[in-house]
Amino acid sequence: MLSIEPTGAVLGATVRGIDVTRADERQFAQILLALGQNGVLRFPDQQLDIGDLRRFSERFGQIQGPSAAVEDAAHVGILSNLKEDGKYIGSPDAGQDWHTDMSYRSVMGFVNVLYGIRIPRRNGVPLGGTEFANMHAVYEALPADIRTRLADATATHDFEKFWEHMRRDRASERPPMTEEQRRRRPPVVHPLFLTHPITGRKVLYCNPGYTTRINELAQRESDEMLEYLFAFQLEPRFRYTHTWTENDLLVWDHLGTIHRAIADYGPDEIRLMRRCQVMATKVFDPDFLRPVRQLTMEAV
Repeated sequence: MLSIEPTGAVLGATVRGIDVTRADERQFAQILLALGQNGVLRFPDQQLDIGDLRRFSERFGQIQGPSAAVEDAAHVGILSNLKEDGKYIGSPDAGQDWHTDMSYRSVMGFVNVLYGIRIPRRNGVPLGGTEFANMHAVYEALPADIRTRLADATATHDFEKFWEHMRRDRASERPPMTEEQRRRRPPVVHPLFLTHPITGRKVLYCNPGYTTRINELAQRESDEMLEYLFAFQLEPRFRYTHTWTENDLLVWDHLGTIHRAIADYGPDEIRLMRRCQVMATKVFDPDFLRPVRQLTMEAV
């Protein structure tokens, strides 16, 4: 029987009693509701091949690249510091600073589905955790005058901010973005305070990785306000760290959280994970959320 056990922290719950490859419609609605309420869900001891991971992820919405020739592997990425023939077998991007995946796209990201295969350990202690901050709690804790003043504000998100940060602060040898790259990933605009489609509550939807401007403010005011918001959303009271175990499946909500991977392990301490990035192509659709609404009504 499916059970949901909150961590007791500001974020997170463990979901037990379910094989995600066999979740029926009601169980999936329970998962969606728990995701909105808890932000981060851990499914321990899942035995998933590439196809299982892709099919489960597709239930949340359209998966964003990369593609592959083998159908089951399509859109399933690899995060790892493992190398073969001197080259990384996937993306070694653990340790990126605080961000929200795909906020720089016109169709924003909805969930990250990440499956732990190899977890680095040192003296028996797991490394390579993932840290989150709760944007529901952040919005509700913001001073009332800021919530009122910026109630209808929008923010610009730009992939080039991250690109230049890697060049400037992380010694990346990548060249500046080309005009063609900018054309493919132009800046986009989203509400600063987003109504979460599952909870119906407001969240702060901005992040240090990609947000560059509050459009309704003068540039200096925008810079000062973003500096304040970025510091506020990372206060310890809003943060939670997930410690990985092999065969953990972690699903987190990009709309209600921001996150970072903790790169506290060395090149010989192997971290290997499979990932699907799911876009918000379904979650704003009332028909998709109808089973969730039914569950909510039953609980009243």
